[in-house]
Amino acid sequence: MITVIGTGTGTPLAADCLRALSEATLVVGGRRHLQEAAAETGLPERVSRVVLGPLAPALDVIARHRAEEGGAGRVVVLASGDPGLFGIVRALAGRFGPGALDVRPAAPSVAVAFARIGLPWDDAVVVSAHGRDLRTAVNVCRAHPKVAVLTGPGAGPAELGTALADSGPPRTLVVASALGDPDGERVEHVSPADAAARVWPEPLSVVLCLDDARARAHAPVPRTVAGRGPGPARWALDEEEFAHRDSMITKFEVRALALARLGPRTGDLVWDVGAGSGSVAVECARFGAAAVAVEKSPDGVGRIRANALAHGVDVRTVHGSAPAALDRLPDPDAVFVGGGGREVPAIVTACARRARRTVVVSVAALDRVGAVREALSSAGFATGGVLLHSSRLAPLPGEVTRLAGTNPVFLLWGDRPSADPHPLRGANQ
Repeated sequence: MITVIGTGTGTPLAADCLRALSEATLVVGGRRHLQEAAAETGLPERVSRVVLGPLAPALDVIARHRAEEGGAGRVVVLASGDPGLFGIVRALAGRFGPGALDVRPAAPSVAVAFARIGLPWDDAVVVSAHGRDLRTAVNVCRAHPKVAVLTGPGAGPAELGTALADSGPPRTLVVASALGDPDGERVEHVSPADAAARVWPEPLSVVLCLDDARARAHAPVPRTVAGRGPGPARWALDEEEFAHRDSMITKFEVRALALARLGPRTGDLVWDVGAGSGSVAVECARFGAAAVAVEKSPDGVGRIRANALAHGVDVRTVHGSAPAALDRLPDPDAVFVGGGGREVPAIVTACARRARRTVVVSVAALDRVGAVREALSSAGFATGGVLLHSSRLAPLPGEVTRLAGTNPVFLLWGDRPSADPHPLRGANQ
């Protein structure tokens, strides 16, 4: 049996955990956890110890120890907080099977951090940056009002603050250090810019990223699903649900297919270039993606902000003309390009150089189709497209109905063949 004990967030070790440590023949854990266990239980010299670094060698040591000791070996693994939350339980269960584990969790660092600031966390999005690409955590923080980030080397409050300092809606970072340590615990509220300018001590437990107004708002209805919730009940919303100028908005039939090709999801960053009303950006944000809307007209920027506010999502707006306005933006996962000017092929080329997964382009003019497809193909994308021409039911006098045709639109797309279809997977913490 492998006993996995959660520790380090202020929860005293129970008597059965102390007994498991005293009877262990191999103890595996971080250097701090091993030192604390030795101080608390007086681990005898005969007990083998493994300091956790890279995970694979530690698992190999556990496997060899179990084989050498037969049924007599008693392995204890020490981990922070709840080792089943982005923790070592996944790796141990994958290697040795769930039946080989006896897991005894402590309070998760996320729960303790939210408790320290008096907030519930059933509506928080929890993301790990430990051994993973930081950009996913950054995009989640851009898109959601209440996020907990589990940190790691090179992915702490300084790096998170640098990415968030000038890239979207205002956020407060709550940096929780050494949770549960009566002498060293600190919980600090800082701006992203302040976090970026500091050197943070170890051990660092968790960073909370909050939109203060929305994160502290009292939900009038009890929640049923933890996390960000089940997502929008419907999408491809009617044009009337957005402020727009003279019907200059991506029609809902086109938007429905565009969203299907973009595939916006939590952890993604989506650009809406030539955004107009920002309807595509708003809908992507409703799916949980971080969204940036690029628009060259000042009144258009105002409409995008009003539409985002009306639908309760965060959309970063950039006032400027593409492709120049794209230079200072972080690389996107997916891009939607609207409008049909002669600069569209150049914009698509710039977007295709940066997009990690998909570029979707809406054009009305047949003359632009070839140039857009060539721009996507030249960037290495697999291309496709359709001509959308729908007819809507419309009333006539006398309680009869006619078909009202919409303007035909070409929807073109390119998919990068090497794109990872599972961006949220990663190494086990």
